[in-house]
Amino acid sequence: MKLNLKIWRQADATSKGSIQTYPIDGVEGDMSFLEMLDVLNEDLINKGDEPVVFDHDCREGICGSCSLQINGEPHGPDRLVTTCQLHMRKFNDGDTITIEPFRAKAFPVVKDLMIDRSSFDRIQQAGGYVSVNTSGNTIDANAIPIEKENADDAFYAATCIGCGACVAACKNASAMLFTSAKVSQYALLPQGQVEATTRVLNMVEQMDKEGFGNCTNTGACEVECPKGISLENIARMNREYLSASLKG
Repeated sequence: MKLNLKIWRQADATSKGSIQTYPIDGVEGDMSFLEMLDVLNEDLINKGDEPVVFDHDCREGICGSCSLQINGEPHGPDRLVTTCQLHMRKFNDGDTITIEPFRAKAFPVVKDLMIDRSSFDRIQQAGGYVSVNTSGNTIDANAIPIEKENADDAFYAATCIGCGACVAACKNASAMLFTSAKVSQYALLPQGQVEATTRVLNMVEQMDKEGFGNCTNTGACEVECPKGISLENIARMNREYLSASLKG
């Protein structure tokens, strides 16, 4: 398969970037998108050119670091997958593919397709910790009964990998889906109730400080999320925030 790649190249965070065009041949349908980029980089290195910088780690859809904007879609045309799980059979011979980093003020470009998502880390850190009683005998993990529906919803929220697709999909670059998932995974469990008030207030405040926009209510974030995180989490976070504000 022959492809025409239009890739964003940017030397560093302060340099002006631009789209560069790279033809590539010999792409197989069973290749992952990142394997295709590996082939391109090997060719560039052999020619003495600088390879394209992109972020990746597990290549198993777990870490979320491989986030790329592909033909205007976070993680590309497939659904419920990260970029590393996207296969080239989703494209056709002769296609032109535009590859860019996620675009958001809070996600500054480091180089080429690599962005800085440390703003997500700071939002989570603002949430603080969960109190655990460690004095005396250790409390058994199953000592507190939890309704299955709540446990399931908490686990589903916790599957968020912080890739940033929700931000990239939102026209306001909102981080509401990410933040609400991190709030929900504790808000639904009794262990998370001790710090519930300060957690949601601090996380939302930090989210605003980072420069993320407001929720657009278009639902693009849920559609593009590789883990299918539900918009219901945003509604839950809004309720938690209102309740915490009234208590304050």
